[in-house]
Amino acid sequence: MPVTKEKKEEIIQELKEKFEGSVVSVIADYRNLNVAEVTKLRRQLREAGCEYKVAKNTLTSLVVKSLGIEGIEPYLVGPIAIAFGKDPVAPAKVLSEFIRETKKMEIKAGILEGKVIDARKVKNLADLPSREVLLAKTLGGMQAPLYGFASVLQGTIRSFVYAVEAVRKQRAGEA
Repeated sequence: MPVTKEKKEEIIQELKEKFEGSVVSVIADYRNLNVAEVTKLRRQLREAGCEYKVAKNTLTSLVVKSLGIEGIEPYLVGPIAIAFGKDPVAPAKVLSEFIRETKKMEIKAGILEGKVIDARKVKNLADLPSREVLLAKTLGGMQAPLYGFASVLQGTIRSFVYAVEAVRKQRAGEA
């Protein structure tokens, strides 16, 4: 049954909202996945705060053109699914992990903050540590000099106390 023009307009509007509301969109070829695997993938993406949508290439092409995103057309070939996420790393991480498990999907490209990135860059995104880990590393890097400074000051005070104790023992021995 063909899709009516009104239904296509609804789909286009929905896709446009998803592209505009996400920081990253990862486009993948979902061939050879069975229903159980797609369900598992959708659940994993939902748990990571992402959305998963199977989309027609022509409608997706219309949406990205209307948003001014150029260079994605070569990747819109064959059956595609798009993972949308507000966290720039989450969709890439979930899809990469799923591909490692099943070896059935293929990441084609991505759109990061309005710029098209190839599959290699999407995989690089997936290899990045999470936001919390990056914040912890940054905070640790900021604290390290302070700990070093406190240790130096503590060492100076400790040396002074040892010197005073040595003088006290020396005077106690003379008396």
